[in-house]
Amino acid sequence: AGIRAKMITGDHRETALAIARQVGLCDNGRVLSGQELLAMDDRELETLVEDVDVYARVTPEDKLRLVQLLQGRGHVVSMTGDGVNDAPALRRADVGVAMGRNGTEVAKESAEMVLTDDNFATIVNAVKEGRTVYDNLRKAILFILPTNGGEAMIILLAILLGATQFPLTPVQILWVNMITAATLALALAFEPPEQGIMHRPPRDAREPLLTRLFLWRILFVSLILVAGTFGLFTWDLSRDLGIAHARTVAVNTLVMFEIFYLFNSRFILQPVLSRDGMLGNRYVLYAVAILLVFQMAFTYLPLMQSLFGTAALDLLTWLVITLVASSVLWLVEIEKAAVRRYRHRTS
Repeated sequence: AGIRAKMITGDHRETALAIARQVGLCDNGRVLSGQELLAMDDRELETLVEDVDVYARVTPEDKLRLVQLLQGRGHVVSMTGDGVNDAPALRRADVGVAMGRNGTEVAKESAEMVLTDDNFATIVNAVKEGRTVYDNLRKAILFILPTNGGEAMIILLAILLGATQFPLTPVQILWVNMITAATLALALAFEPPEQGIMHRPPRDAREPLLTRLFLWRILFVSLILVAGTFGLFTWDLSRDLGIAHARTVAVNTLVMFEIFYLFNSRFILQPVLSRDGMLGNRYVLYAVAILLVFQMAFTYLPLMQSLFGTAALDLLTWLVITLVASSVLWLVEIEKAAVRRYRHRTS
């Protein structure tokens, strides 16, 4: 996972070295003792702390000092411990991890996390789960912001063009927000971990959630949604089928755009046009099926037509809507490929 593990123990030097070699932690045989640490100033130790992975016969002060020096070099530091002497370092670390079974109450109170099974491998599982949750949060944001931005820009474009009839009414916008948030966006929370998630380096803690790539993707997708939805609304108005029919086309176009873009959002940069990409999350398929049922009711049920001002659509209109809305899937995948190629070229 790109995380460097170091052993800081009060045990004897040879004991620490033997255990470190058994777990593959110390290849160079370098061990620093508490006495050696005491003889060094911070500047000397700072030059060694990156390379030395095993520290023996250390005091609580030494543990705290090592954590502070690693943080001073820009690292995010997690400290694992179980005793009273670990408490200062647990408190100072970015993520203090205490043992739940054998750990003292002082250690547990000083830590941010407690391992209930005292198993170091649980930390690895927690890192994987944490990365998955963070990825899914980013995917949900990357899905919600462009779709909401597209809705806002559709209304803004209508105002700028001086349109007397808007493509969407307030109650129709409310319907789209309610139905897509309750189905499509929620499905992204159940995304499985991406391949290679534990082979990535740790993310930069200072990196903002909305990166330049995210801001570009939000604008790019919003413009696609605006062009397609407003374009089909204008096209349907020219057919003289009535404003209710044209607005129904606009709403269903917007929803179909969101359905296709949902598949793009399953992977931020990796291609989605594969069996795993299209069918890998059954909750996405459930959400799409449920949404389509709701949209059929929205379009054809007399009660819904009365409430939302909609009209029935024929098969040809649905084919046109689907064809136009599918463009976001292909355009975003082309954009992903361009970004991957650019990053590969500049790396």
